[in-house]
Amino acid sequence: MNSFAELHEVERRYEELAYRMSTPEAAAHAEDYARMMRDYKELTPLVEEYRRYTSLQQEQQEAAALLEQETDPAFKAMVQQELCEITRNLTQSEENLRLLLVPKDADDEKSVILEIRAGAGGEEAALFAHSLWRMYTMYAAKRGWICETVSANETELGGVKEIIFSVEGADVYSRLKFESGVHRVQRVPETETQGRIHTSTVTVAVMPEAEEVEFELDPKDLRIDTFRSSGAGGQHINKTSSAIRVTHLPTGMVVECQDQRSQRENKDRALKVLRSRLLQQKQEAYDEAYNAKRQSQVGTGDRSEKIRTYNFPQDRVTDHRIGLTLRNLQSVLDGDLDRVLDPLILADREEKLKQHSEE
Repeated sequence: MNSFAELHEVERRYEELAYRMSTPEAAAHAEDYARMMRDYKELTPLVEEYRRYTSLQQEQQEAAALLEQETDPAFKAMVQQELCEITRNLTQSEENLRLLLVPKDADDEKSVILEIRAGAGGEEAALFAHSLWRMYTMYAAKRGWICETVSANETELGGVKEIIFSVEGADVYSRLKFESGVHRVQRVPETETQGRIHTSTVTVAVMPEAEEVEFELDPKDLRIDTFRSSGAGGQHINKTSSAIRVTHLPTGMVVECQDQRSQRENKDRALKVLRSRLLQQKQEAYDEAYNAKRQSQVGTGDRSEKIRTYNFPQDRVTDHRIGLTLRNLQSVLDGDLDRVLDPLILADREEKLKQHSEE
């Protein structure tokens, strides 16, 4: 079990970071201190598990030595039982370490731009698109993340044909990246009097937020138009032309933003969405060859792939990528999304671990 010998060096670096952060010099340089704190926080789960692992190794050696020396049958049986428990814990700790050593997605720490669009199913799809938006905002609130709407195309019955919003906070992409794809709902629509079950779909796209340094937009490639903001039913939100439409001429991509109070705010937010979309497009082209080889369906982010079904008559949520079925559908829609995401994250880590060990 010498495969984790290099972690001794990681532990030494971790202790050095702790010491450096405690010095007056570190506190005087805010940027350096923030970077050290980020590194320290990232290393903490790995170092804590490594310490647990080495402690269990020590306990295993001591119990094995005691077993060899002991002659009393009753005491020997007790030590044997303890040794079995230590070995079981050591195997689990080894597995935990292997998972923690799997390289993280470079975008995991980023905030995201989330786009929800009603698919097949008309008004029923629009109503469910609104339910998904509510689910994500409630989940974000539980994790202390901040949601801000970029644009929303609402229907008169309270649904949304399309809504784009940002979710900002720590490690947002690491959890929400699994939401990209087609979400299917099966229920008796509120607009249906015959009581028949309808199937509707909603597509979700999750994009890591692109910084200006990552994707620079050439002003010559942009056409920026202003127009008056309007809400559901054609009612004007305000009487000034503060809404912004940005067209990226080389790709024909269009982004509108009308939810902020000023033209400048709307323009900044629209450019943020455009930048993230273009970076995502570039990334998807780069990933195509890699994903063709990849066995796992978890986290592929294919928007045409049906990833989850919300079945109201059976009160269940099924994630098709890992064959997970959960009861109490309403709790998931009320933001208890970790019930679905935790198994997905674990499955993704295990798949990466498998690929990592094969390389």
